Amino acid sequence: MAGFSPEWLALREPADHAARNPQVLAAVGAHFSGRPSLSVVDLGCGGGSNLRGSYAALPDRQHWTLIDHDPALLDHARARLAEWADEAREQGEELVLTKDEKLITVDARRVDLDRDLEWVLGWQPDLVTAAALFDLTSRRWIERFVAALASQRLPLYAVLTYDGREDWQPPHPADAGTQAAFADHQRGDKGFGPAAGPDACEVMAEAFRKTGFAVSTGDSSWLIDDDRAALRAALAEGIADAVRETGRLDPAELSDWLSARRSARSARIGHQDLWARPV
Repeated sequence: MAGFSPEWLALREPADHAARNPQVLAAVGAHFSGRPSLSVVDLGCGGGSNLRGSYAALPDRQHWTLIDHDPALLDHARARLAEWADEAREQGEELVLTKDEKLITVDARRVDLDRDLEWVLGWQPDLVTAAALFDLTSRRWIERFVAALASQRLPLYAVLTYDGREDWQPPHPADAGTQAAFADHQRGDKGFGPAAGPDACEVMAEAFRKTGFAVSTGDSSWLIDDDRAALRAALAEGIADAVRETGRLDPAELSDWLSARRSARSARIGHQDLWARPV
């Protein structure tokens, strides 16, 4: 799977946390509210943002296993978490954190999620979670993943899955063409086969429902305005780079779109959160 830079992950984190659907997160927290402790496997952990966005709703004692294919990102996640915590110390290979009176132990492991998926889920955590991952994976991989979770009756909390909705203001004549080309690019192979892209959340929800899991979804769209100008510019440039690779838009038209979008008044970028659990 293609990697993401620590700089990009840090830039998007405030928008991710602001967008996270509070009703879905509350439902996850309520499900585990009677437990004194919880073990979590976080797939594609990046810089550890998903832990920072979820921990407050979960029990007071948490053990997180962070999974990523990129060892540099795993090191970065540990460093960011140590800075973020009220207290942090090393205990063997684990990082032991305290934050807002919660005790959180963290283990980081490098894993190829295409090759070793079933092995990871075989650790039988109480909760599997991931952020901004599943739109990069293929329909076949999602169905394999859901089947593996269902076989062990493991719940999933998935946040910030891109769903293809974009609303930039003010409108630009190239919006429709750019969005269509970007959607095509999103469906390219990101390391798991042809990606589900903007269809991922719907594919995953349907696969879970077929297994008899209860499924809840909620909107977690980014709202980007002048307070997040750096994110807006980086996002526009990333979209333009992807569209350029498709060759579907006239270069001059794309350049004009990019110039307009760097200084757009606002943008709403669609994401969905999903909570699936056995019943």
